Amino acid sequence: MTTPADNPHKYDDMIGLGHHVSRTHPPMARIKRAAQFASFDALTGFGAAIHEAGRETEEKKELSEDEIDMINARLAVIEQHIKEQPSIAVTYFLPDEKKAGGRYVTVSGNVRKLDGIERAIIMADRTKIPIEDVRYIEGELFRGFE
Repeated sequence: MTTPADNPHKYDDMIGLGHHVSRTHPPMARIKRAAQFASFDALTGFGAAIHEAGRETEEKKELSEDEIDMINARLAVIEQHIKEQPSIAVTYFLPDEKKAGGRYVTVSGNVRKLDGIERAIIMADRTKIPIEDVRYIEGELFRGFE
C-alpha cells in the first residue's frame, strides 16, 4: 500500500486549480450552506422538561387553631375598616399550575373588598386571594390588636 508520503508529488497537478463551479447548479446561499452544518436538536423540548421536573414546589402547610383564629380576627378588623381600603401584606399559598404543590408568596397593597361568597380577599389591583390559602396577614392596621 502506498501513502502520500511515498509519492510527495502525487497531487501537484491539482494544487494550482481554482474552485469548481457547476454549470447546471447555481451556487448555494451562504445561510443555507451554513444551515446544513448546524446542530440538530433531536430532543426538542427535552431541556425544558428536565428543568420543569427539577423545579421544586412545597406543600401547603396546615394551620393551627391559633393561626386560624388570628387570621379570622384580622379579617374582622379589615372588614371594620374596609371603606378606608386598608394597606396590608398577605402571605398565602399559590398552587403551582403544572405540578403538585406550590409556593408561598406575599402580596402588599390596599384591600378593596372581602368577598364572603367566594371567600376571598380582593386587593385594589384586582388580585384575588382565597381566604383558605392565607397563611399570615400583617399591616399597620393591626397595631394594638395583637
